Amino acid sequence: MKQILMLGTGGTIASEMTEAGLAPGLGGEDFLRYVPSLRTLCQVDCLQICNIDSTNMTPAHWLSLAAAIQNNYSSYDGFVICHGTDTMAYTAAALSYLVQNSPKPIVLTGSQKPIHMDITDSKINLLDSFTVACDGRIPGVSVVFAGAVILGTRARKTYSKSFGAFSSINYPTLGVVQDGLLVPYLIPPCAPNPKFYTALNDRVSLLKLIPGVSPDHLSFFLDSSDALIIESYGVGGIPAGDQGEFYRRIRQAIARGKLVAMTTQVQNEGSDLSVYNVGHRLKSDLGVLEAYDMTTEAVVAKLMWALSLTQDPAEVSRLFYTPIANDILCCPAEPRGDDPHGPL
Repeated sequence: MKQILMLGTGGTIASEMTEAGLAPGLGGEDFLRYVPSLRTLCQVDCLQICNIDSTNMTPAHWLSLAAAIQNNYSSYDGFVICHGTDTMAYTAAALSYLVQNSPKPIVLTGSQKPIHMDITDSKINLLDSFTVACDGRIPGVSVVFAGAVILGTRARKTYSKSFGAFSSINYPTLGVVQDGLLVPYLIPPCAPNPKFYTALNDRVSLLKLIPGVSPDHLSFFLDSSDALIIESYGVGGIPAGDQGEFYRRIRQAIARGKLVAMTTQVQNEGSDLSVYNVGHRLKSDLGVLEAYDMTTEAVVAKLMWALSLTQDPAEVSRLFYTPIANDILCCPAEPRGDDPHGPL
């Protein structure tokens, strides 16, 4: 019988009703009482990492999860992480960089309704997740939710209330669980042994452009961060292009060693800074990183991981464009600009 370690972090699945609304309170052993059939699938051990609303999830919690997996890796055939849905995609992306090329399944799941409710998606999500973890054919980090198996670097919560809350962005689902059986579509690559990382640099910020946003917001984030992700419109660009104040401040920041990455607010198909004047010179002159088809969640986690390894902009750029867990399909050679430190 397979040996599976269930890691608890809280979330809706573990929540109980309080006077101030739902709050996490249940742990792994409680889940086993609600879903006793899990013990017929495998031998389950439980480890509570934290018991929080996932709104309170931080990079420090990601490191604790990765450390727990590393410390117990040789003792188990797979891992199931019970997590709140709101930041699950960020955690799945982060674990994809902290635990690379794992031949064993590392499955994240949760629910839109607590496990104690009569009408809940929690029990089927737990059963499906343990089915994937026990099956073993889909290695590495994935999100299992509403029957879909989604690559960890491609998951995103796209519905706030519906049971089918998660979608796979710019990448096919890896498989489905039907009638208690896994039907795999794609098998991610893995290695005989995983590679673990133990650090993240959380000095990464995200600025979502809105019409009329002030360049002062850009400067605030650039001053307080090592890297800034700009979530732009459409295929990507900045207000007024290379003639505007945004461009000037980005150029100054890059000259000081800051990193700037451009992604898009549009969920599907990714960015292409070469299309419009407002984006064209960001790469060719300044060396701004471009996310292409990566999710924002993956960009955030990947920059935190890369910046924990090096502060050299050229090396961060190399790491950023190196595909990890199929996080980026469009990965051309992307040198930084010829003269990012030129006259301002």
